[in-house]
Amino acid sequence: MFQRISTYLYLRPKLVLWLLLGPPMLYMFVVYLGSLFNLLIYSFYSLEPFSGTIVREFTLSTFARTLEPANLEIFTRTTLMAAAVTAVDALIAFPLAYYIARFASPRLKTWLIIGVTMPLWSSYLVRVYAWKLILAKEGILSWFINLLGLQGVLDWILSNESIGGSSLALSPLGMFIVFAYIWLPYMIIPIQTALERVPHSLVEASSDLGAKPLQTFGTVILPLAFPGVVAGSIFTFSLTLGDFIIPLSLGNSKLFVGQAVYSYQGTAGDIPLAAAMTMGPVVIMIVYLLIARRLGAFDAL
Repeated sequence: MFQRISTYLYLRPKLVLWLLLGPPMLYMFVVYLGSLFNLLIYSFYSLEPFSGTIVREFTLSTFARTLEPANLEIFTRTTLMAAAVTAVDALIAFPLAYYIARFASPRLKTWLIIGVTMPLWSSYLVRVYAWKLILAKEGILSWFINLLGLQGVLDWILSNESIGGSSLALSPLGMFIVFAYIWLPYMIIPIQTALERVPHSLVEASSDLGAKPLQTFGTVILPLAFPGVVAGSIFTFSLTLGDFIIPLSLGNSKLFVGQAVYSYQGTAGDIPLAAAMTMGPVVIMIVYLLIARRLGAFDAL
């Protein structure tokens, strides 16, 4: 019986392909894309202000509410945070990825990659709350700053309304630090992979033609590795854009998109507005992915 089945499948490779791809494709279309489509539908509904019931009639009024100054400020704040985290992670990740790809011995490379990915083995919540303790007023970072006599500098930073707060654990600056730490591995690995693909022959040819090390880096290595930087930025940017836990745990009263969506659908019960707010990051990421595709980022994934 099994022999007949194997023979039957061997003679029909397209059927085997559909059997292998069918379940994951069905899951993606029904669960993932289906839920997004459901959100899109709800974003065209509205909320009856007096009864609080959902009016299931097509309208653009809910999307118009997302363009109100308060909601635009939330989108701007979240996008700027995602862009800043992406830029800093790229600056931190590139030297380490470059060393791993070009100079580290095979044994050291293995340990360095383990060290980069090891934080991902632990719970996301554990890492976030560990950083909340580190950044607290009574945390080890404040103790170390006091030890160096830099408490005045920290107080001056926290007094700044745009980045400060009562402590680093409750400020946009602390949130930025945790975002940069949490998503850094997602930037290092794509850059390291892209650098591994840079042919040594091109680097040697550049040197043979008289180029200095910085010239070789700027004209050969960086352009070829840039798709890896863009690929890593897709992860860091999108994960920061949609994150809910870090702004909730370490932020102040200024909302980010994830918190706003939770507030609108949970506290206010305004599911159409929550769905419309969810479409904002989706649109931002679609535009970002189109730009990344033109820059060749998908070649480094």
